[in-house]
Amino acid sequence: MRDHDAQPVGGIARRLAHILTSRGIDLNAKVTDPVEPIPALQAAQARIPARYRAAVADHPAVAAWVREVAQAGRPGPKGAPGLAEGRSLLIVGTTGTGKTYQAYGAVRSLLIAGVRLRWKATTAADLYAELRPRPGHDGERELMDLARCPLLIIDDLGAAKNSEWTEEITMRLINRRYNAMLPTLITTNLGMADLRAHIGDRVASRLTEMTDKVILDGPDRRRTLAAERRNTAAASA
Repeated sequence: MRDHDAQPVGGIARRLAHILTSRGIDLNAKVTDPVEPIPALQAAQARIPARYRAAVADHPAVAAWVREVAQAGRPGPKGAPGLAEGRSLLIVGTTGTGKTYQAYGAVRSLLIAGVRLRWKATTAADLYAELRPRPGHDGERELMDLARCPLLIIDDLGAAKNSEWTEEITMRLINRRYNAMLPTLITTNLGMADLRAHIGDRVASRLTEMTDKVILDGPDRRRTLAAERRNTAAASA
């Protein structure tokens, strides 16, 4: 695992700078919503939570990952690249630092870049709730679908109650994606030592190899926005 903080130098951004610049790609160019509608992006908007439908991957390391994935894509119909094998991201930060925003921003940025993309998103708690055995539900089939999905977001890993069963489910899912080298976006508010204790050594070992770690810091954005709204309301009263 390689660690990357909020600085645009070092780690993944520095490694990609030489590669992408040699291909004529401006690393400083910001990804913004297109002027013309993109059908795939429009379709994805219905599946993205309302709060993140304008999200853009604006963290330097996440933006660099998007560009690397877009460039590595295999050409498909009409020349549009499809998602290829590649590195994953472990986005770490305390509550409210924008981890989920960056994850959904990465999906939207890939679609804006024209990448053909099948993706799924779940929180760790929802993942376990959905896969828990119950009559009339094929949890095994759903687990395999998540394991094979070209891009998967697992939000808040380590936040759900842990058990031998959840550890085994996590191991099976991560191990299949690790072996297939499928990009996975994982967010957590736990440090690596705490995450290892929660998900087990086998999963933590695989995450260490398959992911680049992006560390988000700063104040809780939710509290900051709430304070700004209160100040605006007070000023206009």
